[in-house]
Amino acid sequence: QVQLVESGGGLVQAGGSLRLSCAASGSILNINSITRMGWYRQAPGKQRELVATITRGDSTDYADSVKGRFTISRDSGKNTVYLQMDSLKPEDTAVYFCNALMLGPRLTWGQGTQVTVSS
Repeated sequence: QVQLVESGGGLVQAGGSLRLSCAASGSILNINSITRMGWYRQAPGKQRELVATITRGDSTDYADSVKGRFTISRDSGKNTVYLQMDSLKPEDTAVYFCNALMLGPRLTWGQGTQVTVSS
């Protein structure tokens, strides 16, 4: 199995920036079976929603609400995916989760990291 650990959340003022990291660990076989990683978020009382995804071939996809403000990237050597969040808004406040889609298919989630944007 693959384990995902998120970090980088915190409290920031509106207009500020944060960078989230998601480090994947596990056997080489499982790490190499990851085809796509993504960031999702869940605000209180709302459903979990897609923020951004990146494939093994570096194709990216973003929710309309974050296009132009957030950037997803990955460092394959470190098995880590990043989410650079700029021009943050109070409505970006949520718990941010990382996930990994592997061959099978199998889906793994991290434990989440809190992002709070104050107005």
